[in-house]
Amino acid sequence: MKFNKVLLFMIIAAFAVIMAACGTDKEKEEESSSSDNNSSAEATGKEDQEKAATLEGSVVIDGSGTVYPLMARIAEEYMTNEQEGVSVEVSRAGTSAGFKKFLVDNGTDFNDASRQIKDEEAAEAEKLGIEVKELKVALDGLTFVINKDNDWAKEMTPEQLISIFLADGGVEKWSDINPEWPDEKINAMGPNENHGTYEFFYEKILDKQDMNSSVNLQQEYSTLVKLVSEDKNGIAFFGFGYYVNNKDKLQAVNVDFGNGPVEPALETIAEDGDYADFTRPVFTYLNVNHAKEKPQVLDYAIYVMNNINQFAGETGFAPIPEAEVKDNVSFLEGLK
Repeated sequence: MKFNKVLLFMIIAAFAVIMAACGTDKEKEEESSSSDNNSSAEATGKEDQEKAATLEGSVVIDGSGTVYPLMARIAEEYMTNEQEGVSVEVSRAGTSAGFKKFLVDNGTDFNDASRQIKDEEAAEAEKLGIEVKELKVALDGLTFVINKDNDWAKEMTPEQLISIFLADGGVEKWSDINPEWPDEKINAMGPNENHGTYEFFYEKILDKQDMNSSVNLQQEYSTLVKLVSEDKNGIAFFGFGYYVNNKDKLQAVNVDFGNGPVEPALETIAEDGDYADFTRPVFTYLNVNHAKEKPQVLDYAIYVMNNINQFAGETGFAPIPEAEVKDNVSFLEGLK
């Protein structure tokens, strides 16, 4: 009997030790969990504080009318959801006109461009002591648009399209291109010399050959949309985005580069894609001096590159490779 009591006492003591150990482990787990939660809360709080430290001031952007819809969309998102205290002003004077506002003392912070900066513009920047950073933002497809009622010129070759705009192209009427087409005068149109799209077209597509003096050149893309939509014999060229936003008024010419007609589309617009011959990169140029001096300018530049591919397709542009995005973000982060 005495032995049984001793055994029972030993079992109870052992059980008590086990329970005490479990309690200690549980307390340690609770303490560890509490510590992790506190650390997480502190990190979140710090992040919130950093975000709460809102920026103020303005970011001024001008330049390309082609790039305008993309940059305007990003600016809207930035001001609404990222930095409400920053005013991002986006205008569209045209690439060349924009560079004139960018390359001056106290000029704009960014210049959107549908072509690369020219040698003389880069030289002017150097003369003024302005460090310029080229940021490729998207890919655009040069698109030829015709009236909705035009049922004969829906498919053309590059050579046929070019001949319409060349001074010595020998084309005045649709029937000059194809005898089966209407014997009516073609009313060709496009953006004027202020726009990078005009310069791209003249330099890359026309190969710097004289343009037909009868081509109706306009400052506003909206004017071109209106003119072609009201003219059965009208044809114009501009960026793919303006066509996408006006599909209800216009139709695009499918271009046969030699392997059958290709429709300009986000799936075909690429530097190595089916629409490559009419594909071009578009840019925004950053005044690095301003980015170093104005926190809101640098913050916006980083936001643009981190989100550019998200909004490209939404505004009629094909995205750029992620590797290029990362390179640009890395450069911008290095300015902090």
